[in-house]
Amino acid sequence: MVSMAVQQDELTEGKGPAMGSTTALRIARQYADGVSAKDFATVTGLFADDIVWHQPGDNRFSGWHRGTVAIGEMFGGMMTVTEGTFALEPTMEPMANGSLVAVPVHFSAERDGVEMGMNGVDLLRIEGERIAEVWLFSVGQQGEDEFWGSA
Repeated sequence: MVSMAVQQDELTEGKGPAMGSTTALRIARQYADGVSAKDFATVTGLFADDIVWHQPGDNRFSGWHRGTVAIGEMFGGMMTVTEGTFALEPTMEPMANGSLVAVPVHFSAERDGVEMGMNGVDLLRIEGERIAEVWLFSVGQQGEDEFWGSA
């Protein structure tokens, strides 16, 4: 068995395929910083005009949301329903595979006296300097659906 240790800097600097990931990692870090600061203007400023957001599950926010206006409305709805308690924090450094970047996160909120907190992954597809597509994954989708409630 061969074992190999890789330093984080080797993923973002150097030669070969990882070089294309440098921009994607920078954009993903800006996204994670903006969401954790609840700076949704900065976050939506990173989006391509025709971005597609894939919100999983079967709840009031589930489905595909296309464009910054629709995604901004979804963010606003989440903040309204949770009275501003919705929070998302990255739990590890983003990991890139070319234009795809996985951002491990922990999200939490409170609604009507019920608290939710769980881990997940935000998968971003970066085109140039913009986020073109986002897929979200949760470790407990049924619990998340119950928390957000039906449409």
